[in-house]
Parts: sequence; structure tokens; C-alpha cells
Amino acid sequence: MQRLLIVLLATAPLAHAAGEQLLPTADGTTWLYEMTEEAGPGFSFSDANAALDGKIHRLAAYRLSGTQDLNARTLLKFEMLRDGLITNTDLMIVNEHGIFCAARIDPYGKATALDPPQPIVATPLELGVGWDFASKLGGSQVRQHYQIVAAEDVDVPAGTFRAFHIRGMQTEPVSIAIDRWFAPGTGIVKDVTVTKTAEGTLVRRISLELKEPPKIAPRPQVKLLAPPQKISVTPGKAARGAASDQFPADTPKIYARWQGHDLPLGAKIRVVWIAENVAEVAPPEYLIDEASTVAHSPDAYGTFTLSRPDDGWAPGDYRVDVYLDAELIDSARLTITK
Repeated sequence: MQRLLIVLLATAPLAHAAGEQLLPTADGTTWLYEMTEEAGPGFSFSDANAALDGKIHRLAAYRLSGTQDLNARTLLKFEMLRDGLITNTDLMIVNEHGIFCAARIDPYGKATALDPPQPIVATPLELGVGWDFASKLGGSQVRQHYQIVAAEDVDVPAGTFRAFHIRGMQTEPVSIAIDRWFAPGTGIVKDVTVTKTAEGTLVRRISLELKEPPKIAPRPQVKLLAPPQKISVTPGKAARGAASDQFPADTPKIYARWQGHDLPLGAKIRVVWIAENVAEVAPPEYLIDEASTVAHSPDAYGTFTLSRPDDGWAPGDYRVDVYLDAELIDSARLTITK
């Protein structure tokens, strides 16, 4: 009988008792994670150097830094800190119904309310329970579905935790798969987010594994970021991948990749190709071609291409200018070699 009791206890499913705290909410509580980033073929991360395994490894802290009022509601303020920067801030609701994100603040201080609030974890925490999130953010429709698929042990640097495995899938505006392990009383102990193109090609994989149990810690010093320019442009030999400013004369196409930041909806983006100095082929500052499009979201991005002429590129110095409405915002210079 004693052996039977031990077996039953060992195999009992994980359950979350009503009224039990979902996660610590004392001011200063900090979750320290080992973060790993992996870029898919043709993609790269520009803000860090990859290790020998081709991945970027660093520490990330998620800290409860008091509260902040938004739309007549007092919300818990969780900051994600990495490399001395606040990469994002989540304004959260934690109650008996779950954990919900009511707004996000970007690294430059701009807040975006989520209406309805996005469920991160929803109760009851039981196998098979699922929930949905649908909203319009930044001009794009977002659709996500989550479901608790298992209650299992998960090993992370902080130890072994009995956790609920939550699987999420975003179908709009891009394909994202989320696997999240949540341990009641501790919080998220592991999270793996995978973004893919519409064709199923890996764009990036980001994983977080809890390095040590959550504890109250002082807020580290952080650097303030200057807001980025509204739009930037980089030339390349393909629609994505490494930028380049040197192109051989037989290059089939030159790509101008542009990225917007907090653009007004409906803003006009115009790219102009200029031959600055191509010897006797054309006068200085000769306008080769131009194209335009309209921004349908604040962080819209795209690619303009210039194809090689039938008789080949003329060696010399060229420039790509990008305009936001009528204002020149950014330029990139490139050279075509023999």
C-alpha cells in the first residue's frame, strides 16, 4: 500500500490551486535568463556577434519595476533588460484569471495599448485549456492561439521545474510558434519563439532559459536610446542578408532594402537611384530611376530593385536616396567595379 501511495504521488498531475500566486509580484523581483538567438539562412542579427556555433548567447533580465498608470488603470511594469538597455517594457495585469499584457513600451518610450489585453497565461491551468488573442496592432491584424499541451518536468540552468507546457501559434501577420513552460509560483522558466517566412524558412529562433530562481534585485543602470530615424536604407546583392557597397559589373540586380520606424500610416516611401560619378556615361548626379510605395504599418519594410542594363553596369559611384513623403531621410552609397 505504501509503495502504491508513493507511485500515485509521483505520477499525480500538476495542478494550480485557486488563490495560489501565479508568480512573485514584489517590487524588484528579477528573472535572469540565458538567452540564445539563432538566425535562419540569409538572415542575420546586426547588434551582436555570433559565437562559433553561429548563435548569439547573452543574459537577459526581466524585472518588475513598480507600477505605471495607463488609461485609468494601475499596471505592473515589467522591464526586459539586455546589454545595458531596456529592450521593451510590458505593462501587465496579474490576477486570479491569469497574466495579461495590457500595453507594451518600445525601447524609445512609445507605449502601445493592447485591446483586449493579451493573455500570456490564462487560468484554469489544466491540460487542454486554450485561449485566443486577436487584435489590430500597428495597422496589422494579429491572431494567436494558445493551448496547455502538457504538465512536465523541464530542465533549465536554474534547476528542474514541474511546469505547464503552453504551445502558441501566431498566424497573422507573420508565422510565429511559441513554446512556453510556466511553473506556478515561479513564472516562465523556458520560452522558445520561432519565426518563419510564409514559405516556412526560418527567420529566427529565440530561446530563454531561467538561469537562477527569481529574486529581488536592484535595477541596473541603463543607457537611454535616441529614437531611430524614420526610415533607413541598405544596398545588397539579394532581397535579404548581408549589406554590400561593392558590386561587380555583372551583378544581375542591386537591391535597396528599406526599413521604417514608427511611420505614419499611408506615408509615401520613395527610393531614387542616382549615378554620382560614372565617367563619360552620364553627367554627375544623374537620376537613373525611382519607385515608390505606401506604408501600411508603422514598421513597414520592403525592397526596391534595379536590374542590370543589357550592356552591363557602367563602373563608378552610385547612390540610393530614400524619401519619406517629400523629405530625404537616408542615403546609401555603392560602387560598381569592372
